[in-house]
Amino acid sequence: MEQRLAERIAENPTYQTLKTKRSRFGWILTIAMLVVYYGYILLIAFNKELLSARIGDGVMTWGIPIGFGVIVFTIIITAIYVRRANSEFDVMNEQIKRGR
Repeated sequence: MEQRLAERIAENPTYQTLKTKRSRFGWILTIAMLVVYYGYILLIAFNKELLSARIGDGVMTWGIPIGFGVIVFTIIITAIYVRRANSEFDVMNEQIKRGR
């Protein structure tokens, strides 16, 4: 019974579409995160002067807001994924459960 159910789900065109869309979207967000994170690391490695430059007359340097930006970017792309998963992907998942 379990094998037949798995085969039926795997043959469902909606499942194939869901799998493709979710995988592609996940890879796009992963690449975006890697670019931002490793870009920041490369900036630390090769352009310390920019990150240690002070903003105005205070003690804050550019490294602090840029590092904070990396954290905020991570939260934003997580929210984007959750929003799409809760809307588009969950709808497709329900269609698969109903056998459409």
